[in-house]
Order: sequence, then C-alpha cells, then structure tokens
Amino acid sequence: MLERFFASIKNVVKIEELRQRIAFTAMMLVVYRMGGHIPTPGINNEQLSSFLTERGGALMGFLDMFSGGGLSRLTIFALGIMPYISASIILQLLTVVIPTLSKLAKEGESGRKKITQYTRFATIGIGLVQAIGIAIGLEGMEQGRFVQNPGWAFRLMTMITITAGTAFLMWLGEQITERGIGNGISLIIFAGIVVRLPAAVLNTFQLFQAGQISFIFLMILAAMMIGIVVAIVFLESGRRKVSVQYAKRVVGRKIYGGQSTHIPLKINTAGVIPPIFASSIIAFPATIAGFVAVPWVQAIGRNLSPGTLFYTITYALLIIFFAFFYTAIVLNPVDMADNMKKYGGFIPGIRPGQRTSDYIYKVLTRITFAGAIYLALVAVTPEILIFRFNVPFAFGGTSLLIVIGVGMDTAQQIETHMLTRNYEGFMKKGQLKGRGF
Repeated sequence: MLERFFASIKNVVKIEELRQRIAFTAMMLVVYRMGGHIPTPGINNEQLSSFLTERGGALMGFLDMFSGGGLSRLTIFALGIMPYISASIILQLLTVVIPTLSKLAKEGESGRKKITQYTRFATIGIGLVQAIGIAIGLEGMEQGRFVQNPGWAFRLMTMITITAGTAFLMWLGEQITERGIGNGISLIIFAGIVVRLPAAVLNTFQLFQAGQISFIFLMILAAMMIGIVVAIVFLESGRRKVSVQYAKRVVGRKIYGGQSTHIPLKINTAGVIPPIFASSIIAFPATIAGFVAVPWVQAIGRNLSPGTLFYTITYALLIIFFAFFYTAIVLNPVDMADNMKKYGGFIPGIRPGQRTSDYIYKVLTRITFAGAIYLALVAVTPEILIFRFNVPFAFGGTSLLIVIGVGMDTAQQIETHMLTRNYEGFMKKGQLKGRGF
C-alpha cells in the first residue's frame, strides 16, 4: 500500500503541469496564512483577542473556523470568505425566484460569468456592511478601550481594510480554482480548519497529562473520530446508479447508440454546501447579540449559540433544507429526462418523458433524504459531544465534513490529471470510484 502511494507521488512529480498547479495552490495558501496574521490598524489586538476569546467562548471558536482564527485576532482577514459564501447563498436563492437570473443560469458559460460578477459585487456590499458593524461595535465595547482613535476615520479605515481583505481572499480563491488544483474557496476554508489541528491535538494531550481524561477515554475518543471519518468517506463516495439504455440510430451509413450506461446519482449531491450555508446563516443572530445590549436580542443569541438545544435543532433542520435546496438547483429531473429522450435514451421499464422525470425525481428525493439525514447527524453529533458533554473532540462535525469533502474532491482532481496522462492514481484501480447502492 505504501509502495503504491509513494509511486503515485513520484508520478505526480513527473507531470509538469500538475506539479505547477499543486505548487501554485500551496503558495497561495501560504499567502493566505501569512495575511491571517496581519492586524487591522488602530486596534489593541492583544487585549481584544483575549476579550473576544473569553466573551465569545464556543461561539467565537465556531466562527473562527471559517476565518482561520482571523476573527478573534481581528486581522485583515477577519471576515474570512464568509461574505462570499453569503453572497453565493443570496444569488442562488434569487436564481430560483427571479426569471432574469434563472435565464442567466441556463445560458451556459456566459451566464455563469455574469452571475459570478454579481456575486463579487454582493460580496463587497456584504463585507462593507459587516465591517462597519464591527467598527461601530468595537467603539462601543468596554467603553472603547480596544480602539486607539475612535471616530469616522477609524470606521472608514476598518471598513476598507477588512473588506479589502475579503476581496483579496475571493480573488485568491478564484486564482486557485483557475490556475491551481481543487476548488479555491473550499481550500481556503480547508486551510483555516486544518491549521488548528495541532493546537487541538496538543490541548487533548495536555488534558491527558493533567489527568482530566483517562487513557481508555482517549482511546474511545480516537476510535470515535476514526469511525466518523470512515463513515463520511464511505457515504461521500456512495452512488445510486440508474440504468440507461440507448436505442440504435441510423444516421447515413453509420449506426449510433445501442449501448447501456447509467446515471450516477450521489447520496450526498450537495457535498459540504449545506453545513456551510447553515453555519453562515445561524451565526449572524448570535454574532449580533454578542455586541447589542438588548435583552430580547441577547436571549435569541444565547439560544442560537453552539451547545443549546434550540441551536442544535435549528442547525440540523437548516442542513436538511439546504441539502434538498442545493440538490434541486444542481440536478433537474425534467432536463435530464429531456436530454435522454433527445438522444434516444430511456430507463428500462420506464417510458421516456414525464414518466422518466418522475422516476428520477422519486429516486433523487429518497437518496437526498438519506444524504440530508447523514449530513445532519455528522454535523450535530460532534457538536453535542463538544459543547454539551465537554468532550475534547479535535474537530466539530462541520469541520470534519469540510476537511474530508474538500480532501476527496482535491484528490479526485489530481486523479483526473494523472489518468489523462496514462499514470496510475493513488487508488488501486487508478481512480476514485463511487460506491453503488
């Protein structure tokens, strides 16, 4: 197994384009981590960091997951990539209800570029609003002791600095997607999570040395984490294969079709999008409540903080909703049935047209429901262990989903580059295959 792995690494090095893409991706992620340590001007960062860590507690750690620790230190990347994710959510929601955007989404590459441009503008707008909120909130916290020179000069500087940091991260992610390997936005979130792993492992080891957790408990914790990782990998690679038969067609002197194939429908079509979307939405009320001294707002914030029962239920329901919503956007059974009918394809035993689309919709609904429940369980279970029972779990459920999902997607892209050049991949048969159900 190890020999095959090292042989695959050698094959990666042999492919010049792939080697350059991986090097470019690594370099951009290093730039991201370096920028995550540049403080925002005009703020007493050390005092603010200790205050936010103490006051924010679990919530601050939860939000820091998406900014790589930049929020608690209030660096130039304090907002991370979250404004871009929020803008993507808004645009995708509007695509369903606004006919103009719906037409753009169906225009192919040109429409996608226009929607991407709208997403960029929305990202800047959301970043500016959140940045001015942070600046005003800092001036009002602890009688302004964290701000060196309060006033509009400080507010404008904070707005420009933090929003520019978000815009730079958005550009960085797009560059990684275009010139590197993997999805740039996902890899930025991935890097922000993975960089916290050494500290989490060290903290768990210190608890063990201090006698706060026993060796047996530590082994159970490690086995539980490995089990969750195995379950995620198993279900993320799961597919429901729908058989498709293509009839023979005679065009001139050539005969086309006659072959049998299948449509691989993923158990979790939405990937890590539902937990990310749900996290970004549920974090807003709790964040605002931490800086607004209004009783009912603070009550909402407490109920929507990680560890509470209301938060857990809301978070799970949002994940299930976004799993169905995103799957409905990505896969359209009517379009799939029309395309099959256009090229002479049919599902054995199912009539082409409406019956085919109904059948695909039925299958897709069933597997999406299973995938949504799986996502909710994986996302919520570690959160309950961490916040309700104080179990020193190294990663939360959302973190695990993102890390494993992004890792598998990046590995798949590397596999594709290697296979197109007749090199064996990391897996035994040369490719990452989905598990059929």
